[in-house]
Amino acid sequence: MRILLQRVTEASVSVDGATVGSIGHGYLLLVGVGPDDTDVTAAAVAAKIVNLRLFPDEAGRFDRSLLDVGGAALLVSQFTLFADTRKGRRPSFVGAARPEVAKPVCEAFAEALREAGVSCVETGRFGADMRVSLVNDGPVTVWLDEGSGV
Repeated sequence: MRILLQRVTEASVSVDGATVGSIGHGYLLLVGVGPDDTDVTAAAVAAKIVNLRLFPDEAGRFDRSLLDVGGAALLVSQFTLFADTRKGRRPSFVGAARPEVAKPVCEAFAEALREAGVSCVETGRFGADMRVSLVNDGPVTVWLDEGSGV
């Protein structure tokens, strides 16, 4: 899995002009699923994310997790995180999982966040043309993939 995590004060996702997911303070998670990712991968990534200390304490240091601050999560599937731009000018997305693999892993990831204690988990609509809006807090943006210990 590849995740682009953005700490937000608010975020929403809409499809055809209708809001399908919306959160306040928490994380916007742009999620790419690889062909070898499974429910087990999703659970491990969820455990990592909910415990990352990316929220400030009284001294301003990153010392609080999503669970510590009671934050929400908005998960938006995004196969384009697997874009390979090494050749030519048109990205290749062959490194992304096929929809029949990716959709259940995204659903398992959302459920794993809930099971880990995130009280508000919203999602976009898998495979839809979505519009994402956010107010980045900090800004704090973190890239998580195989190389970052996910």
